[in-house]
Amino acid sequence: MACCHTLSIDCIHVLQARKFCGHFLCFGSSSHSLNRLSTMGCCGSSEQKQREWKPLEDRSCTDIPWLIIFALFCIGMACIAGFSISTGAASRLISGYDSYGNTCGQKNGKIEGVELSGRDQTDNKYVFFLDPCNIDILNRKIKSMALCVSRCPDRELKTYTDVKKFALQNGSELCSYDIPVFRYPSHGERSKKCPKLPVPPSKSLPVFHRCTPVDISCYAQFAEAFVTFVSDNSMLHRVIAGVMASKEIIMGLCVLALVLSIILMVVIRYISVVLVWMLTALVVLGSLGGTGVLWWLYVDHRMNLTDQTGTTPTPQQQLATGNVQALLVYAVIATVFTVILLLLLFFMRKRVALTITLFHVAGKVFTHLPLLALQPFWTFLSLMLFWVSWLGVFLFLGTTGSPVQSEETGLVEFRMSGPLQYMVWYHAVGLIWISQFILACQQMTVAGAVVTYYFTRNKSQLPMTPIVSSMLRLTRYHLGTVAKGSFIITLVEIPRLILTYIHNQLKGKENACARCMLKACICCLWCLKKCLTYLNQNAYTATAINSTSFCTSACDAFVILVENALRVATINTVGDFVLFLGKVLIVSCTAFVGVLSLNYQRDYTVWVLPLLIVCLFSWLVAHCFLSVFEIVVDVLFLCFAVDTKHNDGSPGREFYMDKALMEFVENSKKMAGRDRAEAGGDGREMKPMTHGGGTFA
Repeated sequence: MACCHTLSIDCIHVLQARKFCGHFLCFGSSSHSLNRLSTMGCCGSSEQKQREWKPLEDRSCTDIPWLIIFALFCIGMACIAGFSISTGAASRLISGYDSYGNTCGQKNGKIEGVELSGRDQTDNKYVFFLDPCNIDILNRKIKSMALCVSRCPDRELKTYTDVKKFALQNGSELCSYDIPVFRYPSHGERSKKCPKLPVPPSKSLPVFHRCTPVDISCYAQFAEAFVTFVSDNSMLHRVIAGVMASKEIIMGLCVLALVLSIILMVVIRYISVVLVWMLTALVVLGSLGGTGVLWWLYVDHRMNLTDQTGTTPTPQQQLATGNVQALLVYAVIATVFTVILLLLLFFMRKRVALTITLFHVAGKVFTHLPLLALQPFWTFLSLMLFWVSWLGVFLFLGTTGSPVQSEETGLVEFRMSGPLQYMVWYHAVGLIWISQFILACQQMTVAGAVVTYYFTRNKSQLPMTPIVSSMLRLTRYHLGTVAKGSFIITLVEIPRLILTYIHNQLKGKENACARCMLKACICCLWCLKKCLTYLNQNAYTATAINSTSFCTSACDAFVILVENALRVATINTVGDFVLFLGKVLIVSCTAFVGVLSLNYQRDYTVWVLPLLIVCLFSWLVAHCFLSVFEIVVDVLFLCFAVDTKHNDGSPGREFYMDKALMEFVENSKKMAGRDRAEAGGDGREMKPMTHGGGTFA
């Protein structure tokens, strides 16, 4: 076995080793040259034997070092969570604290240098902000003095005399602790240490004991896009009332979107032919029509310009001449584009047929493996549980640290210093890596189930629950491979998010050149992430087939994809557009039913927000389910490419593929034989596949 396989070195090292030995990979090279990427030894070893694919025969643990690294990383995340809770941050987060470092609802220790710290706040359980609408959007916090009070003001207080009466009646002092209640109306610092007038009525948040104004219009600054909309309180109340009144219809329409997505995954195999050829016809007609219109406009403008010749050129005539020249350029470009498009469609018509066949087989997969439809539920549930726990720990970290008195205001804030600051960065990396790990587990699970379905000749011998068997194989053998693949995506995602954050922070400050460079870098990293995600998905499929390490699987999958580059391009363009049409169909049907439902109930006066909520949810649901369908199609294609590369239908090398794919292969063979006969060949029937690994058109 080649040492790049036995040692599972990274793909980068493989390419570097090949470059050192003088070998370079070229997309235009032959299949034999491409096969050498995954078969040659270190620096030109004499062992050149091609490794055979043996689907589902051998199982072994893959990328164990990466599993150990990922486990250690998760232990570090758990240690951060335990530290943030054990250092008292949890109590400060839930109970809140005032501007002098006192945690509300409990006794507090004295903070050196802070006079009003160390107070007994057992009876004062609520945090009250003197100016709750003074919001720092950049740092996302309220810039106001906070006090611990025994009761939130339940009515509007217009004068300091009203504030004094409220304190005497309820025992809840709304001014700073160093100001006596009887001096509220006359104290010289009441504008700084007493609440801003008028004091709005407020209520305590559940669990988190913060006094929040009943009228939340002042918080509209947090959502700048809705400032104008929510500033009209009557409109805001009507919208909220409309959403609350139509909540049953919204929930029903969301369930409808869920049902439509599941139905579409099953029936798409019957309508894929219509969708694909309808798309092809629309593209052809659109390109021909657009080209014809451009030539017609050119001829018409040129005839009008010819009629005006002989006169002194005017500015209008000069402008018309420029328009004629521009129309000529546009018409020529459109003509060239149309000719190229028609040629591509003509030569790729058989590959479009493969896309239709794969969609048909993918629909069969969902009928044989119905638990695949539940995979988005488990993934969504896992992500939500992780995100909620991550957010809780992040909030705990926000209040962890030592009390520091601000030199400007004299108020106390809790800040992390030294090594504690790196905990936030470690925690942020954990959010990306573990989220990508969960998504990769879904890809590997689906790939394992589909591979089991494809490479089982007798479908009656399938495991009772292939999806559960795939989960067990993933947990037992391939968690390290998933951890490594998700880490590669994390390495690309982190700099992209950092550059996006810098771009948003410098908005309006940087020059045009810097803004363009930042956007270009962000775009390049996004494209790189998409490419790596697609390669990772195929690497997981190769691992599910052969139980090889991530690097070996990625190299093998890359070779297969390059050998079938035109097929990959066809499937990814035509197939993605068909799935996009499916998403649009689900959203349109859900929105149509929503309009009818809201129109039937005349009490609902505001339709915009309920319909937007329904359309957004239906799009997300359709995207989740049809993304699983897309994964199934990609896995089927790689299995089909491997099957046709290493089998030819002869005894001992029978195909594994479905009957529909077998018919596609037979039709391709007949067309290839007919083309050869027409070209003056000897008329003998063409073999389905050469042993050298060639592929069908």
